[in-house]
Amino acid sequence: MKHLIFTVPLMSALAGPAFTDPAGTDPAVTAPSAAAPTIGFDRFDVKTDHRSTPLAAGIWYPSGRATYAASVGDSLVFEPVEAYVGAALPEGALPLIVLSHGSGSSIDGTAWLAAGLAERGAMVLVLNHPGTTTGDSSPRRTVRLSERAADMSAALDHVLADPQIAPHIDSSRISAVGFSLGGSTVLGLAGLRLDPAAYRDYCARFKETAQDCLFLMRGGVDLDTLPPEFSANMSDPRFTAIVAVDPGWTYAAMPESAAKIDRPIQLLSLGDSFPWPTTDVRTEGSGLVDLLAQVEHTIIPNAHHYSFLPLCKDHAAQLLIEEGEDPICDDPEGWDRATAHDASLAAIARFLDL
Repeated sequence: MKHLIFTVPLMSALAGPAFTDPAGTDPAVTAPSAAAPTIGFDRFDVKTDHRSTPLAAGIWYPSGRATYAASVGDSLVFEPVEAYVGAALPEGALPLIVLSHGSGSSIDGTAWLAAGLAERGAMVLVLNHPGTTTGDSSPRRTVRLSERAADMSAALDHVLADPQIAPHIDSSRISAVGFSLGGSTVLGLAGLRLDPAAYRDYCARFKETAQDCLFLMRGGVDLDTLPPEFSANMSDPRFTAIVAVDPGWTYAAMPESAAKIDRPIQLLSLGDSFPWPTTDVRTEGSGLVDLLAQVEHTIIPNAHHYSFLPLCKDHAAQLLIEEGEDPICDDPEGWDRATAHDASLAAIARFLDL
C-alpha cells in the first residue's frame, strides 16, 4: 500500500456513492437523515490522571431500539444531526472508531462525521480536548499534543471497561480518525513524533502565511522552547488503523519515527490545490507520504479545509462576515459541503472496511 493515491470523483451530493474503489465495488453511502434517525447517541464523562476535570465524551452507534429523537450539534451557524438519545445498542460486536476534533471544535462539531460512520455500522467514540475546544482554544495549550493523545487513550480505556458498552466492541477493529489538529493527534497515536527544531524552521520559512504558525505567534508561543508534550512519544498499539484528515504539523514529522509505524495510515486531503502548507503531505509539500511504509493518500477535489466542518445554516456565511469571523461557511464554486461530506465518508468507510 506504499504511496497509494486516490482522487475522489466529483459527483452530486444526491447522486449516490461518492467513491468507487479500485476493485469496482461501490460502498453504500448516503448522507445521514435528519428526518428518520437510525443511530443512537449518548454522553458521559471520562476521568483521567492527566486532566484536572473529567473529559466530556459521547458514543454514536447504530441504534438497537428507538427512544426519542433529539438534535446534536445545533448552533447559530451549523446544522444539527438527529439521533435517538440513549437508545439500546445493537446485538453483536462493532468496530470502534475514536474521533479527534480539530482546533476550536468539539463533540458537536464532529456530529455529522460520527453519525455518518455510525450509519455505516461503526461505534464512534467522541470527546472534547480541553484547551483546544470551542471557546477555549489556546495557542499555548495547542502545542501540548501528547495531552490530546492521552485523552483518546483514556477515553478508550473508559469504554473498554464499561460493562454496558464493552461487550459491543470488536477489540480487533479499533481505529482512530482525526481532523486537522486531530489529524496530528491520531498520527501521534500511530507513533509519529514531532521535531521542535524542524517546526521552528518551518515557521521561519513560511512565517505568517502558515495558518498554524500565525495562530501560535498571536498567542506569543516561543517556538524555541516548545513544551515536551509537543514531541513526546504518544503511541498506543491498540489503534490498528489511522485516518488523518488534513493533518497539521506535518513538516515537523521525525522521519525515523514515521519509518517505524507498522499500521495502515490513510492521509485524506481536502482539495487538490493545497493552499495551507501545514496540511500538504505530498512529496512537493512536507513529504509525509514518502516517510510512511503503509500509506494511502486520498484527495477530495474541489473541497478545502473548512469543508470538513458541519453543514452551515442559511445566512450563516453572512453572519460570520458581520461578526468578523473566519469564512468557515464558504465553499468552492461547483462543490457543496454535503458532497464533500459524502465523498469523505465514503473514502474513510472504504479504508476502514465499514
